[in-house]
Amino acid sequence: MKITQIRNATITVEYNNIKFLIDPWLMPKDYMPGFDVAINSEIRQPRVELPFEIEKIIDVDAVIITHIHPDHWDEFAEKALDKNIKVFVQSIIDKDYVISKGFTNVESIQESGTKYNGITLYKTGTQHGKREIIKPLCASVGMPYDAMGVVFKSKNEKNLYLAGDTIWCEEVIEALTKYHPDIIVVNACAATLLNGERIIMNIEDVKNVLNAVPDAKVIASHMDTVSHLSVTRNDLKEFKNKNNFDNLLIPEDGEILNFSYKN
Repeated sequence: MKITQIRNATITVEYNNIKFLIDPWLMPKDYMPGFDVAINSEIRQPRVELPFEIEKIIDVDAVIITHIHPDHWDEFAEKALDKNIKVFVQSIIDKDYVISKGFTNVESIQESGTKYNGITLYKTGTQHGKREIIKPLCASVGMPYDAMGVVFKSKNEKNLYLAGDTIWCEEVIEALTKYHPDIIVVNACAATLLNGERIIMNIEDVKNVLNAVPDAKVIASHMDTVSHLSVTRNDLKEFKNKNNFDNLLIPEDGEILNFSYKN
């Protein structure tokens, strides 16, 4: 297994000899304004450029979009990707949206498992911020609330869990308990709204994941890019060093992480 941190939640996952592109946010630095409902709205985003050319990033076998938010899927991805490429999404709603952009091979990942080239993908639940607070807020600004996590399983590879845009919650605990992942990717910049609510993990949430699965490798993604972040890579590195969490990995943009096959 090989995981490449590209930028924000955009990563590539090479798993069982299949290369997936996750949540492609491919626009140039400073292309879009910050979100009005979030902190630091005066800061444009993405805060940094892509580490690679778009042509290199999209050289993949399949795409997974965990949800249709503008920092996970954008017009540059729509234009750059082959319209016949396999695209996995979380729901019929997202499937119809991606098809409306001209893509022809779109499938929803099922909680019961979706098979693809010797890999089974499982949809897992999330809370993109506390559901009772954030879901009505999303509805008020016309933005969908739901996101998904994804578990990858195959005969030869270790179990991989992409937690997706979520806080620490019952749904994450359920996924950790059910799938016993060996590798976990968490989105961890603690993106925060004006009302003070976080919509993805902060340091305490990451600590909860580390404590729940002490034998797993935990990768911090979705860092140092959106305008409304409140935790940086440096913050996580300080936490890691103070608490001796050697299994917490904090890759820089462009960094590649390699993991051995299943024993």
